Amino acid sequence: MSTIDDIFAASLENTAGAPERRRRAGGGRGGDRGKGRKSQPTLRYRSILNTREPTLILSGEGLEAIHEASLTVLEEIGIDFMLAEARERLKAAGADVTGGSERVRLDRNLVMDLVAKAPGAFRLHSRNPERNLEIGGNNIAFAQIASAPYCSDRDNGRRSGSQADFRNLIRLAQSFDVIHMTGGYPVEPTDLHASTRHLDCLADLVKLTDKPFHAYSLGRERNLDALEIARIGRGISTAQLEQEPSLFTIINASSPLRYDAPMLQGIIEMSSRNQAVVITPFTLAGAMAPVTVAGALVQQNAEALAGIAFTQLVRPGAPVVYGGFTSNVDMKSGAPAFGTPEYLQAVTAGGQLARRYGLPYRTSNTCAANTLDAQSAYESMMSLWAVVQGGGNFVMHAAGWMEGGLTASFEKFILDVDMLQMVAETLKPLDVSSDALALDAIREVGPGGHYFGTAHTLSRYETAFYSPILSDWRNFESWSMAGQPTAYDHANRVWKETLANYEEPPLDPAIREELDEFVARRKSEGGVPTDF
Repeated sequence: MSTIDDIFAASLENTAGAPERRRRAGGGRGGDRGKGRKSQPTLRYRSILNTREPTLILSGEGLEAIHEASLTVLEEIGIDFMLAEARERLKAAGADVTGGSERVRLDRNLVMDLVAKAPGAFRLHSRNPERNLEIGGNNIAFAQIASAPYCSDRDNGRRSGSQADFRNLIRLAQSFDVIHMTGGYPVEPTDLHASTRHLDCLADLVKLTDKPFHAYSLGRERNLDALEIARIGRGISTAQLEQEPSLFTIINASSPLRYDAPMLQGIIEMSSRNQAVVITPFTLAGAMAPVTVAGALVQQNAEALAGIAFTQLVRPGAPVVYGGFTSNVDMKSGAPAFGTPEYLQAVTAGGQLARRYGLPYRTSNTCAANTLDAQSAYESMMSLWAVVQGGGNFVMHAAGWMEGGLTASFEKFILDVDMLQMVAETLKPLDVSSDALALDAIREVGPGGHYFGTAHTLSRYETAFYSPILSDWRNFESWSMAGQPTAYDHANRVWKETLANYEEPPLDPAIREELDEFVARRKSEGGVPTDF
């Protein structure tokens, strides 16, 4: 088995281009080709490097203009920190805290001094060391959809999330190596009581997957329970957990210009223990942010810098990610719009800002479609190319996002996995070795021949090209004879086949027993208080 250092060294090469056989979860050009075939595990997509130079949508002057305007917002307007402990910490550090209010104004030098303490990259540990992730640099890590209240599939329609749906979406995430972490709950299991829901869900994340996972910052007790479950799942001590970030949390600003108490408490609990915090303002231009993309970016950047600075005030050097989630609204209805040209601009500019501060960059794969159709594909592909061009490192909602994030779709999950793998394939370095240049094959065929029967082709045909999960490449007659199946048909079949072939990753029986005992004890104690 590879050591952690071996995995880290391997990340210096783009394993998206490794020669292992592509994994196929059924489907592909032949419609039923691969039906019932079990996907073979592979390292092919476990580590993906962005080999492209990031797109610069902002000039140097434009980048500095947004930066300076953001610092002016922090100095002159300020941000509400809605937790007394946070305001006390900030005041002790030299911030201007307005008495009798939650408003905090931050000197630009204080902000930049704190932001400079954040690491430029870090390793996120999993219970399976082969699943450890390098966050930052040229690395890209994809997480499935998180926090949807509804889920859907073609057979059962749109519905409130349940524990069964939650577990099946986690099993799907475990089944594809291009999904590197599970994000939050892919769908909220509303049939579990909120007081103990996090205990069941986090225990399932340990048992059903061996990938890094997320803790919601919805109160101190939930953070502490998640930290203990992450420690138990890895079978390590509290001291080792503090040395090895093994859990991440998404911290959203309550735009415009506010951080609420649960989010700030989450930063305190997680950063103080050296766990990963992903600071992500959620700014929709025209609603919670100025209607111009530049104005929305000023607000996004001000909120992000304030949150990042606070993590470093809590613990200098604690792992933190610069997050951007700026899109626009439909000005006719007020509904959020995703996968738009403005979203691509904001994501690309956000990457420039993150690199200016030397920080890893979080972004998302989004769409506003209500079903698996052309809109769901082109909006998501617009988002994914924004991720690549913007230099995204930590990609939330990469698979399964539908209806502006309200619904986790089983079929959309498969479509997104196919697109993520295609993106990974485009990032592999082009082989220009003497063997790949194929001069011997060209000499053998000469003018007017074909290459189907050459030794060069026969030795490579199985792995020469990406084999898509959903594309149906049969001619019209063959496709018609098969019933004219659509991408929706193929995706519906593939997610079912994938679940049928799912195998739970190995877990030490002693760890399982300790985990079950902890969950049972915390449930007997009542979990966390709720108002219902």
